[in-house]
This record gives sequence, C-alpha cells and structure tokens, in this order.
Amino acid sequence: MSTMENLALGALALLLLFWVRPGINAAIARGKQTPADWQSLVLPIGLVVMFVLFLIAMV
Repeated sequence: MSTMENLALGALALLLLFWVRPGINAAIARGKQTPADWQSLVLPIGLVVMFVLFLIAMV
C-alpha cells in the first residue's frame, strides 16, 4: 500500500478507537461492579474441549 493509504488507515483506526472508547469504559466499569461467575465460563469451554477430544478419538 502507498504511504497515503497507510496514513488514512491509521487515522481511521484512531478515529474508531476514540469513537468506541466511552462504551469500552462503561463496559469495564459495569464489569467491575458485577460478581464473578467463573462457572458460567468454564462449563461451556470444558464441554467443547471434551467434544473435540471425543471427535479426535473417533477418527
């Protein structure tokens, strides 16, 4: 890509970052106020891992 395209892409990335920053900050603040519920994350990941291992074993 040319230098102008790189500069335009960089400027667009910075504008996008500044545009979504308030939403990201609000999401981080809400995340700090909620209790941690790790089981709701670990259970689906564990099930997916077990399913993948099952598929590998079936080959």
